[in-house]
Amino acid sequence: MNIERSFLMGFLGNYLINTVVAAIVALIAPSAAGGIFTTQYIAFVVLAAIVVAGLTWWYMNGAPRSIKSGAIFGVIAFIVAIATAFVTGVAGVLAQTGSFSAVAGVLPNFWPFIANWSTLILLGYWVIPAALVGWYRQPKAMPMSSGM
Repeated sequence: MNIERSFLMGFLGNYLINTVVAAIVALIAPSAAGGIFTTQYIAFVVLAAIVVAGLTWWYMNGAPRSIKSGAIFGVIAFIVAIATAFVTGVAGVLAQTGSFSAVAGVLPNFWPFIANWSTLILLGYWVIPAALVGWYRQPKAMPMSSGM
């Protein structure tokens, strides 16, 4: 298993999901009812899962093909997404204020971000499609022929 490739493809996937998928979903009319699970949010999660499945398929061309390999890729990509959000938040505060004390004041706000239900959705759309592609692409046992 190539861990470096997992990190790079996770970063690419995070970029594609946060820019391209978000731009496509922005074309859907917003729901007037509001709430948590809107049409845009569901479309975002479905399209993100499709992107993750495609990236996992591409990743497995050079990696072992198993459900375990797919799940590990999904977990690594999830960690990359969380780390990217952290670094982006810290860099954004530092760029806006130019003050490390402002960054220190914002750091305690990262835990509520992680403890949100959307982080569980993020974990789901990274790990579930990756594990399913790993399961689908793993070598299957050949049926035994009857020797008559």
